[in-house]
Amino acid sequence: QGNENQSRSVRTFFLELIRAKKPLILHNGLIDLVFLYQCFYAHLPDNLSTFTADLSEMFPAGIYDTKYASEFETRFVASYLEYAYKKCKRENCKLKDSGSQHLTVEFCNYPATTSRYIDYRYCSLEEESHNVGGGNKVPICEKFSAYGWCPKGVTCPQSHNIDLIIDEDDRLWEEKRKKRKHKWKRRKNAEERAKVLEQESTGKEMELAQNGEEGPPRKQSCYEPAEVTLGSEGRPLEDSMDVEPEVTTDTSAQQDLASSEAESHGPSSQAGTHRAGFDAFMTGFIMAYVWMLKKGKTTEAEAEPWLPDCHNKLYLSGKSVPLQIVKSLFSKSSKAHSQKMKLVWASG
Repeated sequence: QGNENQSRSVRTFFLELIRAKKPLILHNGLIDLVFLYQCFYAHLPDNLSTFTADLSEMFPAGIYDTKYASEFETRFVASYLEYAYKKCKRENCKLKDSGSQHLTVEFCNYPATTSRYIDYRYCSLEEESHNVGGGNKVPICEKFSAYGWCPKGVTCPQSHNIDLIIDEDDRLWEEKRKKRKHKWKRRKNAEERAKVLEQESTGKEMELAQNGEEGPPRKQSCYEPAEVTLGSEGRPLEDSMDVEPEVTTDTSAQQDLASSEAESHGPSSQAGTHRAGFDAFMTGFIMAYVWMLKKGKTTEAEAEPWLPDCHNKLYLSGKSVPLQIVKSLFSKSSKAHSQKMKLVWASG
């Protein structure tokens, strides 16, 4: 406090992020933004409109939520972080194999003095091991498959393997696609026969509406809405894994320990990649992949926002519309924010 601009603290580092005027990329980032604002910036405003007004001025280049992008832009059937990352990686590998435009990742060559601080996980696509069918195949945990979280954790006897989950989702999607194609052919043949017999086709509009898709595809919910279990912080348990990626807390530390135990003892339940650094990498990869899809072959720098369809849109659990990070004509910035912004640019 007071001499904040002179201290080497996380709060000072947060001000440097604001000075940079770069886009902020999060995954399911509403809780993260509330946490960052309260802990490293200023006291939270009393109402939502003031909070979003402050955020819009803090990050003028925009805030992007990869969970929103995963559901509403790429239309994945699940959108928790590791699922979205591995799905993007799979699709990117398909593009590469077909000779199409794709992402490439180049890692830094870290000096020996910093290499001991760097942790690695193998995250390339599994080639054959998870595709080999057999009688000993471990069934997939439906709760983890849908939400990326399971109340049984490492003790769950069913599989939490993301590659297996995506395999199963792709298989189900292909079956539905074939059924829709078969139904379309039957309907087309029926229409042709109707034309020959000069009979009116009834119920066609209803059938077309039933076969249309509104909004992102979603998995069948494993929980009944009236029986949603809340975690220790009042969040639905099925969403808790997605809420935490960018912030290290006691809860995430426990998840890291659980992941380490899973790797040591070998149960099939845990994937073991939920760490702050890995989460940041996966979030960045998802955003880059979506940007590539939306921009096509254009690689030149363009005027902001660089991804309009996802610009300043935060995913809201259970909602079909995002939270817009905007300053409306009827909202004002908070006094604490205004004072902080003066400090940001006075000491910049």
